[in-house]
Amino acid sequence: MRSRALMLPEVVLLEPERHEDQRGFFMELWNAERFRAAGFDFPVVQVNLSRSRKGVIRGLHHQWPEPQGKLVACLQGEIYDVAVDIRRGSPTFGRSVAAMLTEDNGRMLWIPPGFAHGFAVVSESAQVLYACSAPYRRAYDRVICYDDPEFAIDWPVAEPILSAKDAAAPRLAEVPPEALPELL
Repeated sequence: MRSRALMLPEVVLLEPERHEDQRGFFMELWNAERFRAAGFDFPVVQVNLSRSRKGVIRGLHHQWPEPQGKLVACLQGEIYDVAVDIRRGSPTFGRSVAAMLTEDNGRMLWIPPGFAHGFAVVSESAQVLYACSAPYRRAYDRVICYDDPEFAIDWPVAEPILSAKDAAAPRLAEVPPEALPELL
């Protein structure tokens, strides 16, 4: 497995080995031993799958005070996947990074605890798998405005389809400090 840190070094783009032949391909999405050897030692305690249509933006979501790390893979279609550092006291607070995750490139994005996450669907539809390091807790579910100018995210969707929760999300400057993760 190859990996490289993005402009926010805690956010890592992973490229697992794919074995392809005339039948298709095979790849490991998770192997605790191999991931540990590559420096990713976290428990997978919950796995989620979403399906969304073209133009959907989900996010920017995070959880506090029990933050989740997420290993994100696009199983079908193409997404523009985004991570934003929202850790109080971080030197990269408010900065974002993005990567294209597609069924063809097989890349995955590691988004550590303390970062907000979101994605835009750029194909006709997309299925996205999230392996999470902590369970979802509705009481700790948080959202920040996906198009907050502070983040300077160049979303590839002109007229996004949003959930009611995402459409009503506050900007980062409007979020009380106690609702944001601390630098761990």
